[in-house]
Amino acid sequence: MKIDLNEKVAIVTGGSKGIGAAIAKELALCGAKTVVNYNLASADAECVVKEIQNAAGQATSIKADVSKSEDIVNLFRQVKDLYGKVDVLVNNAGIATFGPIETVSPENFMQQYGVNVLGPLLTIREALKYFPGTGGSIVNISSVGGQNPGPYASVYASSKAALNALTVSLSRELVGRNIRVNTIAPGPTDTEGSRALGLEGTDIEKGMIAAIPMGRFGKPSEIAPAVAFLASDNASWITGEKLAVSGGMR
Repeated sequence: MKIDLNEKVAIVTGGSKGIGAAIAKELALCGAKTVVNYNLASADAECVVKEIQNAAGQATSIKADVSKSEDIVNLFRQVKDLYGKVDVLVNNAGIATFGPIETVSPENFMQQYGVNVLGPLLTIREALKYFPGTGGSIVNISSVGGQNPGPYASVYASSKAALNALTVSLSRELVGRNIRVNTIAPGPTDTEGSRALGLEGTDIEKGMIAAIPMGRFGKPSEIAPAVAFLASDNASWITGEKLAVSGGMR
């Protein structure tokens, strides 16, 4: 099944690394003019843009902290100046901290919810001004942890559960504008972020792998095609859904 995103303009938040970078590359490969959003990793974002351009795709990078309303407004203004519209919004930016409940602080809670929940709300709210009259597609990147939380992930998992609920609510609210809202829920994935947690070779990693029926972590490149599908007209009758891309993990 060919995914055709030609003439579409797509924004990928947190697109400089890991899953977000793979999504940006995949959307560009399918023909979309792709905006690689980043907050701090400007060099990584530029590498993603260069890789897309070297493959004859169209891309640009734009800095914005998705937890800040003024940054989001500026992001969409720049996209409007460059491309005139937005057809696809992928809310991928997210942060995760793990630890026992005793280590949770109000600051840590607000930081994770600010990016993982408020961020998608702000970007969706602003995107509504720029979708064409024909509508568009929003794909939120959640986690299997939002449905089946593990220990030491109370804040992160609950933020992803909130994102799942946000997806269903907005899919019903925006259906009259022909804007589809869906969620991809990855399982444990081998990214720069997951490796930075220092779990390699630990009992925690072994336990996570044991919980995945396919017996391994996923790759960002295995998640990106599912996002491209939901972004495309091939998924024109799909909204409010959550697709687990997780090696069978639930």
